Amino acid sequence: MPNSPISQMLEAWEKHLVEHHPQVSYEIDVCRDDVFKLEALAELYGLPLEDIIANLISSSLKEVEQKMPYKKGSRVIRIEEGDPVYEDVGQTPRYLEIKRRLEQQSQKLAG
Repeated sequence: MPNSPISQMLEAWEKHLVEHHPQVSYEIDVCRDDVFKLEALAELYGLPLEDIIANLISSSLKEVEQKMPYKKGSRVIRIEEGDPVYEDVGQTPRYLEIKRRLEQQSQKLAG
């Protein structure tokens, strides 16, 4: 998929560009084989290991969000160009609800 978040990230790395977003420190354990892959990517693209890891997580999450499957429900939620659009009864609506709640909680703590 040429326009996937992962593809876009790799193209940016080719130009030695990395996305910088507000970051939070988060300690995780990484599989030993993945450590070698991460370090190889950092060396290959001449970018800091931390940027490689942060970009991979961000791009992977964007791609997961894009690929969450739509599960057609029975309730029509709107009509678009004369065609019914059915509610999504899959995981996407619940995921978005949880994500929104967590973002709001974070804003309350910061504000």
